[in-house]
Amino acid sequence: MKSFDSKPWILPQPVLIIGTFDKNGKPNAMNAAWGGQWDMHEIIISLGSHATTDNLSVNPEFTVAFATVETMVAADYVGIISGRNTPEKMDKTGWTIEQAPDVNAPLFKDFPMTLECRVKEKIDESETGYYLVGEIVKILCDEQYLDSDSMPDIEKMKLITYNPIHHTYIQMGKTVGKAFSDGKQLK
Repeated sequence: MKSFDSKPWILPQPVLIIGTFDKNGKPNAMNAAWGGQWDMHEIIISLGSHATTDNLSVNPEFTVAFATVETMVAADYVGIISGRNTPEKMDKTGWTIEQAPDVNAPLFKDFPMTLECRVKEKIDESETGYYLVGEIVKILCDEQYLDSDSMPDIEKMKLITYNPIHHTYIQMGKTVGKAFSDGKQLK
């Protein structure tokens, strides 16, 4: 895998898979749809009260993977099944799980791109959850998803986005323009 320094690469309406270890080092994952880029080096995720929030109170490091067409079924599963009620839920995903290289959190090898993160702040923390601000430590990208200039190729990843209106997942499409460039035609 190629490692990148922190960049603002979080995508619109992402399907985020949050990876944490529990107090015994057992991996857990949850699907979080309400997250986004906070600034150049931070993300924010709205979390309810979950096994993930329990885990983050013990170990403030986590991973964030971007769900794909290939990982969609298991990604949806970890969002509807609670680790509190079904501790063996990770077995059903079939994912290859390793220790992340730079944070104490699980790395799910089945995903093309993963952010390694640390808790920076918990905003409005209560018994029902909080807004998690995470510092991006590193970005990992499987080399098969790099383009000719060795940067992540979003089209190759077949990322999915969450449609909150119809409760569906949509595969991201093809590139249709060049940001910070195409608008120059109107100068």
